[in-house]
Amino acid sequence: MGQNIALKTDADALLAAIAGPGAALRDDQWAAIDALVNDHRRMLVVQRTGWGKSAVYFIAAKLLRQAGRGPSLIISPLLALMRNQVDAASKAGIRAATLNSANMTEWQGIEDQVRRGEIDVLLVSPERLNNPQFRETVLPGLAETVGMVVVDEAHCISDWGHDFRPDYRRIRDLLAELRPEVPVLATTATANDRVVADVQAQLGEGTGVLRGGLDRASLHLSVVELEDSRRRPAWVATVLEQLEGSGIIYCLTVSAAEDLAEALETAGWTVASYTGRTEAGERERLEKALIGNELKALVATSALGMGFDKPDLGFVIHFGAPSSPVSYYQQVGRAGRGTDHADVILLPGSEDQAIWDYFASVSFPDEATVRTLLNALGHEAQSTPKLESSVDLSRSRLEQTLKVLDVDGAVSRVQGGWISTGQPWSYDATRYAAVDAARTNEQNAMVEYEKTEECRMLYLRRQLDDTTATEPCGRCDNCTGRTWDVTVDARLEERIDARLTAPGVRLTARKQWPTGISVRGKIAGVEAGRALGRLNDVARGPALRALLAEPGWRPTSPWKQDTWLPRIVAVLADWDWSERPVAVVALGQVDPERTAFLAALAEAVAAVGRMEYAGVLEVAPNAVEVTAQNSAYRVRGLLDHWDYSSAPAGEGPVLLLTDVVETGWSVTVAGHGIHERTGRTVLPLAVASRG
Repeated sequence: MGQNIALKTDADALLAAIAGPGAALRDDQWAAIDALVNDHRRMLVVQRTGWGKSAVYFIAAKLLRQAGRGPSLIISPLLALMRNQVDAASKAGIRAATLNSANMTEWQGIEDQVRRGEIDVLLVSPERLNNPQFRETVLPGLAETVGMVVVDEAHCISDWGHDFRPDYRRIRDLLAELRPEVPVLATTATANDRVVADVQAQLGEGTGVLRGGLDRASLHLSVVELEDSRRRPAWVATVLEQLEGSGIIYCLTVSAAEDLAEALETAGWTVASYTGRTEAGERERLEKALIGNELKALVATSALGMGFDKPDLGFVIHFGAPSSPVSYYQQVGRAGRGTDHADVILLPGSEDQAIWDYFASVSFPDEATVRTLLNALGHEAQSTPKLESSVDLSRSRLEQTLKVLDVDGAVSRVQGGWISTGQPWSYDATRYAAVDAARTNEQNAMVEYEKTEECRMLYLRRQLDDTTATEPCGRCDNCTGRTWDVTVDARLEERIDARLTAPGVRLTARKQWPTGISVRGKIAGVEAGRALGRLNDVARGPALRALLAEPGWRPTSPWKQDTWLPRIVAVLADWDWSERPVAVVALGQVDPERTAFLAALAEAVAAVGRMEYAGVLEVAPNAVEVTAQNSAYRVRGLLDHWDYSSAPAGEGPVLLLTDVVETGWSVTVAGHGIHERTGRTVLPLAVASRG
């Protein structure tokens, strides 16, 4: 008993270091720590957002370290979570480090520290568990000495979880290799009974469960249904005046987030988009800007979710409904952690069902497509870009499918790409059908949430099988009878409509170089650009894809009779540049046919716009296609990709014409190189953007 009292005192001191003087562990938090440190148990903790799950595992990790145990391994899904946790750990004297896609150039040094025992806590993403180098050189030693394993956001481990990730299924194999005395903690705020049972089974027999009530007393839930959902951007711009503090506006797709952010900027609001396309360094900058109340809102996809911590976040708006009440609860949990009042507003859209159906359809391909992929793989490593030419799957779907096949043992990720293992593999149609059925039920439940006349918080808590959910919250629109005014400022709506229906789409300017490369800091000389449309646009996408599939296409004369030049002219006419460009240069490609296509188009654009045609920015001798998707590696490969002796001399802004903008790094690196050597401002112009 004396030892327990001493440990409890130490634990309270550690919490005070993390959370501030006077902070003390609650009984349920200490119960979890006690089970881990003294009883070496496996525990699943299901508690509401803001309960203090991270404090539990940091304190347990430190106490185990003080008892002579090895470092703890924390598996976390998102970079925001890792950054916040490393900062929190340092306050308590815990030596924490993280391996993630944003600090790849630092991996070697961190891995050496782990081997030397200089790290108390190592945070990794689940994807790292199958990184060949990490798996072969770091994980074996870590598994032998690890003091504790933590699986954060553990609902991701379950097929039935709202955010299932194939890489999380590898954790089961890691746990099976642990010594019996190594404690394991799995944590989540969003798990119903089915997910709890699944996670328990994967953690192993005897896993304890600590489960609490999920009410959030600060949240005031509302649903606002506009007769015309196209008026939602103007309504959001109007209602922001009434919302205290700063917040998050969630969108279902990347394009919706970028478009809405642009619309709100047009209305005078200081906002920014935050999506899966946002580079890691820029994400960190935007998170800090929101935390510091420099922004009214981040307009985000689910990329901004688990782990982002701003205690005084004043509101969360959903521009379109998530496909699951469980997912919705997880996202609204970002608000009101440290305040008495936070507004949560759902704005359903007429397109919601179509988006849900699309994401459900691409979750895992049909058996014939998977067989085609397996047949394309051999015993020599093939990169993802190379495999794209062999199977009719987008990059994201292809990578997701390969991860599932990897976990199933049919393929293996190695240095340089993927290989077939030659192991028998069967298409688990029963499991996929069951998951599809569960998703359909969740979608129906989300529609019911929108229509329900009962307490909205009570509804969400019951969807999460919260046994303490018995009383209405007394705060939501249904409980109070208070609803939001649906009036929209007409002049504001007119301005926003003009922006959203303008020709083309914006290309966001990269503002910061990724870490760990030879160039650092802010990026100069390259402004925001434009593209004719997105390749995934329902209306414009098919025609753009057809155009890009024919590199032999050339503009016709006179230009007004051409299919594409009038559209480019419309984009240029609508462009709100600070200074009109005076020249056009084509961005050289490794493929000479693509270069010729861009050169002909650039020359035609220059003639129509009465600008100088400044030729082609040629690729450097012996240049090869840069296929890396990681920002640091991609930029490193692009720095010497072009021959800047061909950069256009002269003065005045330059249009840099390319075919497709995917990550944005090619036009950024090339544009910066032109600016650095000539002093000219560069404005990227693309035929299409991907995404």
